[in-house]
Amino acid sequence: MRLKIRACLTTTLWILSSATASLASEVKSSVYPAATPLDQADTYHGVTVKDPYRWLEELDSNQTKSWVEGENKVTEKFLESIPVRKKIEERLREHWSYPKCRVPFQESGKLFYFKNSGLQDQDVLYIKDDGEEERVLIDPNKLSEDGTVALTSLAVNDGATRLAYGISRSGSDWQEWYVKDIATGKDLDDHLNWIKFSGASWLKDGSGFFYSRYDEPKEGGALKDRNYYQKLYLHKIGTPQSDDSLIYERKDQKEWGFGGDVTEDGKYLIIPVWKGTEEKNRIFYKDLSRADSPVVELLNKADAHYDFIENVGSVFYFLTDLEAPKNRVVSLDLANFDPNKPVFEEVIPETGDKLDSAGIVNNEFILHYLKDAFTKVTIHGLDGEFKHDVKLPGIGTAYGFNGLKKDKVTYYGYTSFNTPLVVHKYDLETGDDSIFFEPEVKFNPSDYVTSQVFVKSKDGTRIPLFICHHKDLELNGQNPVYLYGYGGFNISKVPAFSIPMLTWMEMGGVFAQACLRGGGEYGEEWHKAGMKLNKQNVFDDFIACGEWLIKHKYTDNKRLSIAGGSNGGLLVGACLTQRPELFGAACPAVGVMDMLRFHKFTIGWGWVSDYGSAENPDEFKALLAYSPLHNIHPGTEYPPTLITTADHDDRVFPAHSFKFAAALQKAQTGEGPILIRIETKAGHGAGKPTSKVIEESADRFAFLARVLKFEEAAKSRLEAAAKASNSNEKE
Repeated sequence: MRLKIRACLTTTLWILSSATASLASEVKSSVYPAATPLDQADTYHGVTVKDPYRWLEELDSNQTKSWVEGENKVTEKFLESIPVRKKIEERLREHWSYPKCRVPFQESGKLFYFKNSGLQDQDVLYIKDDGEEERVLIDPNKLSEDGTVALTSLAVNDGATRLAYGISRSGSDWQEWYVKDIATGKDLDDHLNWIKFSGASWLKDGSGFFYSRYDEPKEGGALKDRNYYQKLYLHKIGTPQSDDSLIYERKDQKEWGFGGDVTEDGKYLIIPVWKGTEEKNRIFYKDLSRADSPVVELLNKADAHYDFIENVGSVFYFLTDLEAPKNRVVSLDLANFDPNKPVFEEVIPETGDKLDSAGIVNNEFILHYLKDAFTKVTIHGLDGEFKHDVKLPGIGTAYGFNGLKKDKVTYYGYTSFNTPLVVHKYDLETGDDSIFFEPEVKFNPSDYVTSQVFVKSKDGTRIPLFICHHKDLELNGQNPVYLYGYGGFNISKVPAFSIPMLTWMEMGGVFAQACLRGGGEYGEEWHKAGMKLNKQNVFDDFIACGEWLIKHKYTDNKRLSIAGGSNGGLLVGACLTQRPELFGAACPAVGVMDMLRFHKFTIGWGWVSDYGSAENPDEFKALLAYSPLHNIHPGTEYPPTLITTADHDDRVFPAHSFKFAAALQKAQTGEGPILIRIETKAGHGAGKPTSKVIEESADRFAFLARVLKFEEAAKSRLEAAAKASNSNEKE
């Protein structure tokens, strides 16, 4: 679901380490903790399916806690035995230690933006008034001693006198909201709880804001129980949460969720109605100019995706895939509205590229397109007439361009695989493009190159694949490769700078990012081609990319590693169980591994739109065919695997990874270790402290250096890179 915040990531010579102890001896010396399989089974449509590690779903049981502690000890012992791990972590810290700035947004002459001095665990929110020096508005690093409290959401009122902001503890999706007086920097008494999957939007007069929440979960259920019956509320400043006004709920629709966005003119409350991760949604609204006005079901058929852009008087503008799989812009006039047959006027038609997002600033449309997964930006009048392209620095990713209709200036960020985020200030009247913030980094971006190739999948579909590496890479079939993918929920994987991936390339590795079906790179048809009964296409695409990299001499099957998180963790789990011989290592993170029970925990029911459900006979058959947990076969040689999850992940329930690890360890006959790293005081990933991200990245790359057998080469290259960086810095 899109969140709109108004105001509001020499020749390379491989020397294989002969000094490394054999993996077989390491596995034998590491005793996995006891995971006794139980006689647990369920029957689905006449098919009996065993689930022997169901007991690991009880996170608070002594048995599970003992297992978690034992697994972490085994993993820690293995990782501590890898000498190059320390060097990797040092280099990660060196690369991370540079000032960073996110794209600003503006309100009433004030500029708001996040900065990080380098190694701060959490980014700091700054404010800058016209003609004044910047000052800190919120420093989340002071909210906890270990950096595990993150600032997750914020909303500034008209006039920029108050800020509503949400925080998350230990990576949970649950948020607490507070209100700050911007002039004094002091918090008011307002404190709201049990908010999840919600932003905030202020009334025009600043007296209160809309938000969505769930009922308080029962004791012990906050991290596990399913989230149903979200409700939309209005909170008035200075009153307790118990007095908040219920604006909208649907007791007959437990899976519906509600947003609440006040239009720029303050007249309407737009209520996007969503159901899990379904792309098709509804749009309701409430006329705020009339007391006690009803909620009107403007678009209630859920026949397409509708993203409200803004209104001009009674005319509402939407980005939609209605009769346009790659999206278009349409308008609807409330003055002529027929609820039984809404009439849309096409403003900007669908093109051959995916229209990814749209906004109105300076009374003109700013459109973001994806062209083979990189950004193109165009400017159009409100009548839809094309004006001009925005010239971007290169083939990469640009985002931002936020603002109000009256704003003449906007800000955007540009990044690519070898370019850290550079923030630009863009004058919409003159076209003048200037640098607002450019980071100083300790490496030469021109030392690394990116290419895009197109790989033929099993059925002949062309799959975009980005490949990044040092410019002097030798195609000798001996290079370690980190192949990354996602492939789901209409999410596009686009070029972006990553400090861990820079470090991986310094180690001599190749980074490859696949744009798989199921994602959003080419619109809704591309998404549908990787959903439900078509999900196997996603795995076929990823496997084809791995085979292409081997065929074209980037690597071989002993040095090809695969990685992905969340839905990407499912991707890795499915591919390593389907083609274990193809990969040298696997790193699934916070993955969805039990495809028969995922919908029984937290927000998992919302993924049925993409995955299907075991309760449907045809979908059950498809799910069982690829479910990573259910396709582990005893007596199989699986690649070395490092599974990562977190004990506070209340999005993808950590028992997915627990059960997968226990089953894979039991089945493994090869010498490769099967390890699981279980982070504490962390969740699905958002808001994770910098220190924890660095530690996890160092662990993952050290694991790969060991199991792909290039420890000495990685150490030598990192030392050379650090020496070169120091020399350049002195010069």
